Amino acid sequence: MLAAYLRLMRPQDWVKNVFILPAIVFSLPSIPPEARAEILPAWIGDTVLVILAFGLLASGFYAINDALDADRDRHHPRKRHRPIAAGEISPNAGIAFGVMIGLAGLVLGALVDPAVGGVLVGYLVLQVLYNSGLKRIAIVDAVVLATGFAMRSTVGAFAIDRPVSTWLLGCVFFLTLYLAFIKRMCDLAAAKEADTGWTSPAGYDDRFELNWLLGISAVTVVLCWVLYTLSPHATALFGVRASGLALLTPFVVIVVHRFYRRANLGARDNPIAAIREDPVISISLALFVVGLFACLYAPGADDLLDRLIFPDTGLANAG
Repeated sequence: MLAAYLRLMRPQDWVKNVFILPAIVFSLPSIPPEARAEILPAWIGDTVLVILAFGLLASGFYAINDALDADRDRHHPRKRHRPIAAGEISPNAGIAFGVMIGLAGLVLGALVDPAVGGVLVGYLVLQVLYNSGLKRIAIVDAVVLATGFAMRSTVGAFAIDRPVSTWLLGCVFFLTLYLAFIKRMCDLAAAKEADTGWTSPAGYDDRFELNWLLGISAVTVVLCWVLYTLSPHATALFGVRASGLALLTPFVVIVVHRFYRRANLGARDNPIAAIREDPVISISLALFVVGLFACLYAPGADDLLDRLIFPDTGLANAG
């Protein structure tokens, strides 16, 4: 039973809390190097607590959602193995467990910072609305999920007492909107291949419509990243290093496309599974992360990028 409750929490989905981290990653370069040793331990400690709080709250809703969708999930080739759909845990026990760990997450978040607690309450309300009916409205369901991820980025900034960047929220929102449509395409492709009679709660039964939604959201993801790296906001924060971030765009394009390809093939939508099973995704993502940290933190990156992107040709002094 302990193993069943642990699976009900979907700890593998806690990887979604990675969207809490951009606040600390992109804020640290603006802190003078001599002050980082004093500030960083507190930032890391509060960020870890916020990740735990959000993970518990999200797991609470996973449990409640699984209890409410158990009958439908039994007809899905993969979801039928979830603990409640498989009969390992009763729906009532699943709901009670979800409420308990969800409240624990709320209390922990409020102890870190009242603003974090406030965002978690907002996330709770959003999830109640989602489970009450919004998840059955096409497009709206994906927008609600993406908004929840943007809230993760918000609490990441509140945890370290930094202002929330609208660029950060935009990039996270559109990326997770894209991933939400990826999940729906994976579900549809897998259900049609298995022919189990499962149908999407929101009525996603047209691959053409989902391909259109994926195309629109994929383009928006790439544009958001490019526009951010070339924006005055990024230049003010990182100087020429922001232009280095723009050079990472090909990796963004590759990862976005490979997720789309996996979805059309009916592969698993879990991001960890995608990274583990697709070497192109894993290598591209690794190179993106390495490049990101090199652009933001590597000593001498300013001089190198200044010569690479804005070479001194001497034309300004000609004549």
